[in-house]
Amino acid sequence: MAEVMAEHRFPCDTCGTDMRFDPGADQLICDYCGNTEVIGGGSAHPIREQDFRAAIRAELPKADLEETRTVGCENCGATVEYDPTIHAADCPFCGTPFVADTGVSRHIKPRGVLPFALTEKQARDALKGWLGRLWFAPSGVQEYARKGQRLDGIYVPYWTFDADTKSSYAGQRGTVYYETKSVVRDGKRQNVRVAKVRWQSVSGRVARFFDDVLVLASRALPKRYTDGLAPWDLSPLEPYRVEYLAGFRAEAYSIELEDAFGEARGHMDRMIERDVRFDIGGDRQRVGQVDTDIRDLTFKHILLPVWLAAYKYRGKSFRFVVNGRTGKVQGERPYSPIKIAIAVVVGLVIAVIVGFVAAQQG
Repeated sequence: MAEVMAEHRFPCDTCGTDMRFDPGADQLICDYCGNTEVIGGGSAHPIREQDFRAAIRAELPKADLEETRTVGCENCGATVEYDPTIHAADCPFCGTPFVADTGVSRHIKPRGVLPFALTEKQARDALKGWLGRLWFAPSGVQEYARKGQRLDGIYVPYWTFDADTKSSYAGQRGTVYYETKSVVRDGKRQNVRVAKVRWQSVSGRVARFFDDVLVLASRALPKRYTDGLAPWDLSPLEPYRVEYLAGFRAEAYSIELEDAFGEARGHMDRMIERDVRFDIGGDRQRVGQVDTDIRDLTFKHILLPVWLAAYKYRGKSFRFVVNGRTGKVQGERPYSPIKIAIAVVVGLVIAVIVGFVAAQQG
């Protein structure tokens, strides 16, 4: 289950109010008095990769691990963490109220964070524009955006994988050639060219270094929505600092490292097969056996920024997500039976009118 770590707090030196990270700026800001505090300096230190096999053997240093206290949502299965003083809250993933019931889990610490670049208002404007294009959506959905309902800023967990691969393969190269064949068409004999393929057995080796193969580490949101937020530019990735989380929440991973690598390996295998086909050459290719040696396999646990809104319609939760860097929107699309019925009636009326006009002209 997903886990969301509690908001990190940084009291303002001037007035004592909690400061928050200012999206698009490398600073903390106090909304009460306007005081700012520069974060800075993070990008000067490279983000260190971690050894995959050491993690699988549970041999990571204790400093690379952390414990989080969690609260479960019975509706969507998410597990979130709140301040111990909070006894009831709404789930940020589906909007369902729940009563706090904490437990403790142990996880690998994040290594990097991609800070929010869009403010909540910018994300809301992006969502409003997206919802405005959904004509068949219930009016309440557009009204939800127009009322300026609050969006939750959440850092979603991902794994990245680096690997140096060398693959040997066996296959066949196909060369297309043509033969002339006599056929009868419409009672006449004709000569036509027929394509055929001459196959030749081949073998070889290809090599590829994979850098930052990205895999979602959460089950709290539908994967098709988070995949739809791609592409993610990871070049501005910063070393993990809790200051970037001030005023936001960060979800802990629910997909374990080894399971995530299974998905990453599938991506790698598809890329390697593409390389093999290119190396085989010719007009057609048949890939038989591919043996891949993976070396220097490393990983990172990183956090990517997402603005999240949960809307309830007729007892069902609909969720919308906004890429906190680009403003790209994905989400569930509720349909209004009334609007669909109106569209059908209008379509029938137009069809009758067109038919009547055509009959009069005839």
